Amino acid sequence: MLLGGCATSSVTLLANDGSQQSGAVAVLEPDGSEVVLNQPMTAGKLTNGETKVRPVKELKPAYQQLVGGLPAAPAHFTLNFIQGTTEVTAASRPVLDLIRKEVAARPGAAIEVVGHTDTVGSETDNDRLSERRAAEVVKALVRQGFAQDLLFAVGRGERELKVQTGDNVANEANRRVEVVVR
Repeated sequence: MLLGGCATSSVTLLANDGSQQSGAVAVLEPDGSEVVLNQPMTAGKLTNGETKVRPVKELKPAYQQLVGGLPAAPAHFTLNFIQGTTEVTAASRPVLDLIRKEVAARPGAAIEVVGHTDTVGSETDNDRLSERRAAEVVKALVRQGFAQDLLFAVGRGERELKVQTGDNVANEANRRVEVVVR
């Protein structure tokens, strides 16, 4: 995202979703140089044509209230599948319980289920298989007590590979369903 303007002489860069990552803000100085704030919990203030950068030790109450009112960051889960099937690998079965726990902690949660395949088989077959995989995960979640209307499922076939491979390459990382809980 690109922002431009001079609405304020100060900016505070907050942590992204409680992690140690953040976005970045660039301040163009009058001499054409650039000061970049790209660390979480950093503040910059323009004073007499110069940007002064400092760490933020504690958020102002107004910022705390603002951040406290934001929804939790989406949670991402991945289930892998046995080649050519809609059967979840043994290693991925516990992920269904993690999804259940995450949704239970989020009143009004929405669940996005996206199926994927590796490149073995035709595009048409992989589109169908990815849709069937997503539908299978939806069924498993409904069996765990989730309301069908919380779930949105789609298949992407081999179009969004996690690991780039050539055609007709079996790759477990690409045979997956990604679940996003918002």
